[in-house]
This record gives sequence, structure tokens and C-alpha cells, in this order.
Amino acid sequence: LGVLGWALIQVYVVMPLFQKKKDPKEQIREWKSALRKEQRTIQRQINGIQREENKVKKSITDAAKAGSVDVAKILAKEIVQSRKAVSKLYASIAQINSVMMSMDHQIASIRMAGALSKSTDVMKAMSALVRVPEIQQTMMALSKEMTKAGIMEELMQDTFESLEDESLDEEADETLDAILFEVTKGEMGKVGPVVDKAIEPEVAAESDEEEEEMRKRLAALHN
Repeated sequence: LGVLGWALIQVYVVMPLFQKKKDPKEQIREWKSALRKEQRTIQRQINGIQREENKVKKSITDAAKAGSVDVAKILAKEIVQSRKAVSKLYASIAQINSVMMSMDHQIASIRMAGALSKSTDVMKAMSALVRVPEIQQTMMALSKEMTKAGIMEELMQDTFESLEDESLDEEADETLDAILFEVTKGEMGKVGPVVDKAIEPEVAAESDEEEEEMRKRLAALHN
């Protein structure tokens, strides 16, 4: 085989046999830590979008005072798109919460069966999360680790394709009018269907220690 051949055997065959297998509970803690980090990444993205929306609202107000209806409508489209983007990002935070809840169930499974078990909830949530551009790289890596651990099936390649931004269609005039009515307090546009501000889901606790403290407080209330 030669020196190089034996070296490769050492790296890829012999060494893995002596590597200590990671404790499932420790693995879950690492996954939850990574998921919390991605939630914070998403929240920063949301905060940035909402700051820009406030700037656009100011520009719409200025356009309304100047009587520039066309300019105001173009700006209103930006608000519609930003609210749709925020809504999708909040949905991603909720899906991450769902995955972390499933991780807690996995800990219970380890206590009873001594091993991790497959979860359709995790599979479903991760299938959606790997398509979110802001966190795609981390979610792809986590999905591979979870597949290797036996929690979920391997995701199909087309699952990794990012969600394309939805463009406004011709039927969006009523929505734009509603945005203008909202921002200008009735000076422009008219009452109608509007892209509502998304309901903010709860972001996970910063650490497992905080979660444990919360559980202790709840248990004390029940006693």
C-alpha cells in the first residue's frame, strides 16, 4: 500500500474505532445551543427589516404631503414585501421552537429506551428550516447530524432549494391602498385587506440552565 496508503487507513479506519461516541444528552445540548443561536440570528434580521420599514413609512408620509401618489405606492410595495418576509422569519423561529421541544422529548426517550428515536416533527420542521436562506448552512449541517444520530431520515436534495421571494401580483392594489391608508392615517389609499404585522413567537431561553430554573419555578407553584 505504501506510506500514504497506511496513513489513510489510520485516519479513516483505525482512528474512528477508538473515538469516544458522543453522549446523546450532550449531543442534544449542542443542537439546542446551535438552534438558539440561529433564532437570535433570525431576530436580528427581523429587527433590521422593521427598522427599514419605519424609514419607508417616513418616506411615504413625506410623499403623501407632496401629493406624490405613484412614489407612495412604490414605497408601499416595500412595506408589503417586508411584512411578508418578517412573517416567514417568525414562522422559522416557531419551527425552531418546535425542534427544541422535540429535543426535550428525546431526552425522555433516552431515559426510557437508552437511545434517540426518530421524530416526524423534527423531520417536518427541519425540512422547512433548511430552505430559509438566513440560516440554511447551519440547518443543513444540523440535519445531517440528526440523520446520523437516527432522529430523522436524510433530506432529499431538492429540499435544500431556498424559498424564492414572492413578487406582488396585479391583484395587490387593494393591499397597497390599505397600507397607504394605515401609514398616512387616511390621507391616501382606502380601507381594505392588508398584510398584518406578524405575531412574534417566543424566542427560546438563552441556556439550558435558564430552562431548568423555569421548570423548578413551575414545579414550586404546583406544590
